[in-house]
Amino acid sequence: MTYRFLEHIATADVAFEAYGTTREELFISCAEALLHTMVHQLEDVERVQEEIIKLEHTDLDLLLYSFLEELVFQKDARQLLLHADVVRIEEADDILRLEAVTSGEKIAPQRHRLVVDVKAVTLHHFQVVQEEDGWRATVVLDI
Repeated sequence: MTYRFLEHIATADVAFEAYGTTREELFISCAEALLHTMVHQLEDVERVQEEIIKLEHTDLDLLLYSFLEELVFQKDARQLLLHADVVRIEEADDILRLEAVTSGEKIAPQRHRLVVDVKAVTLHHFQVVQEEDGWRATVVLDI
């Protein structure tokens, strides 16, 4: 799982491109990039609390959007910083169903070197593309 931050897409926001050989790996890479946008060191966020996220959508890109928005919501509403540990995506009757096992902990400013506060995932330049060797997503975060 890998990602890289993009400097040329948004000047007042944070943009990244993430990759995965499968759709599930792509979602995990995007979640990792989102968390890394908020916290300087990913390993500072301990996996002490598990949360299950279940979502469904007809479009893969909007499923990813909803997943990342849910992670931002968890941070805002419950003060939880979450790693995406396992993601499963199944398709039936033209509906994509996601179940993600996430883990993390409540924000502890004395231990977590916070970088920026992500307010939302935007649809600006948002895309999910299947390539020969896997999947790629471009995401812009409102900070």
